[in-house]
Amino acid sequence: MSADLAEKTDRYERLLAEALDAAEAVPPAETPLADAAAEYEEMARSYLEDGRHFREDDDPVNALAAFSYGHAWLDAGARIGLFDVPDEGHLFTV
Repeated sequence: MSADLAEKTDRYERLLAEALDAAEAVPPAETPLADAAAEYEEMARSYLEDGRHFREDDDPVNALAAFSYGHAWLDAGARIGLFDVPDEGHLFTV
């Protein structure tokens, strides 16, 4: 595995894990938007788990893809207002 791929995989795994910790669902409970926020978060967490599984199986390309997809779910959710996220820093593009 190239050093660049290993570094990117490490970085994107950390990014996704930190973003999951930082994102807070904001829609009122018992609403369709709360359900959407829960689904977006579930997708992000599933991709984090998948990426870690791929990494254990020595498949860094699919691990990196999974971490990237997971972060995309959170970032999209933040952009449409499902999550309160930090305005500054490297975790989100909003």
